[in-house]
Amino acid sequence: AMGHENITEFILLGLLSDEGTKAACFVLFSLCYIAILSGNLLIFLTIKGSHLSEQPMYFFLSYLSFMDVCFTSTVAPKLITDFLVQQKIISYNSCLAQMFYAHFFGATEIFILVAMAYDRYAAICRPLHYMVIMSRQVCYVLVMASIMGAFIHSTLQVLLIIELPFCGPNQIDHYFCDVFPLLKLACTDTSLLVIVIIATTGVLSILTFVALVISYIIILLTLRTCSSEGRRKALSTCGSHITVVFMFFLPLIFTYVPTADSVSDDKVFALFYTMIAPMFNPLIYTLRNTDMKNAMKKVWCRRKLFEGK
Repeated sequence: AMGHENITEFILLGLLSDEGTKAACFVLFSLCYIAILSGNLLIFLTIKGSHLSEQPMYFFLSYLSFMDVCFTSTVAPKLITDFLVQQKIISYNSCLAQMFYAHFFGATEIFILVAMAYDRYAAICRPLHYMVIMSRQVCYVLVMASIMGAFIHSTLQVLLIIELPFCGPNQIDHYFCDVFPLLKLACTDTSLLVIVIIATTGVLSILTFVALVISYIIILLTLRTCSSEGRRKALSTCGSHITVVFMFFLPLIFTYVPTADSVSDDKVFALFYTMIAPMFNPLIYTLRNTDMKNAMKKVWCRRKLFEGK
């Protein structure tokens, strides 16, 4: 039974209730969004245009950057334009679509982070078998598996919501459509569903986070036996990966593993993984990475030469 015949649109309450800061926020978040797009596309195009794409780590990084762009683009444009309007309306279908895509790109990103950890484990802990373990075929399979897994996850989220009746309240206390804020508006007891989602998404994100942390600990312990030059390079690579993992997962875990029933915090946490982490990812991956910097010089300076001729 389709239960949404009464409500065809929702009202997003947005990030801030304060009228005075709207213009400033519009400018700030527009700049953030431009930074996210340019930074991540720069990495994506640099890797695709250079020999770096032959290395599994960069192969995954290019997909991670692309997913960052897609993920942020499901949320940011609406968030930014909503600073300019009084009534932040979103239709029922758009709301479900936004939820689907946010979960789809977000989950793909999480799975790719797992693939990247596996790649570093293979490179550092199994160096002699690395070329076999991380062949091009394996890389494609891991990316395809990430996309399939994310598709299943986000389809399940939508199927949960589609079944719910929405009859009265239609104000979503958030700046984009997500499962928990929507569950609060349903005209039925959703406490069981909340438990189901925490048990699936929440536990999965905790397990993934723990697995990632453990794998990087194993890697760091293995590195103690390496020569100083190799160790320094590997440490800075793993350091940047670990930073990204923490920035992405901690807010996510706080959202899906409720401490108290507070959506206001959820907005702040969500801001971390929808805007702040994607903005810093390119910086984190390129600042201390000489391979990346050299590839950028090659790809982008070479282009200038061609255009100059």
